[in-house]
Amino acid sequence: MPIIEMHLLTGRTREQKRRVSAAVAQAAAEALGVSSQTVRILITEHDVEEFSVAGVTAGQKAELAQASQEAK
Repeated sequence: MPIIEMHLLTGRTREQKRRVSAAVAQAAAEALGVSSQTVRILITEHDVEEFSVAGVTAGQKAELAQASQEAK
């Protein structure tokens, strides 16, 4: 039984999460040669201050992008 973990920033709609779950389950089932009924997917959502790249949170990155747009 494949178990897949997905970590997403908050803000995705219920429909988006349903679509990605269905697509990932189908892809995993096809690639592994198993029934999609055996595929388990766990979605964990994170706030923009709980996810960072190179020490910069997603919230900081958004603030920097907004400040750059306002400066133009």
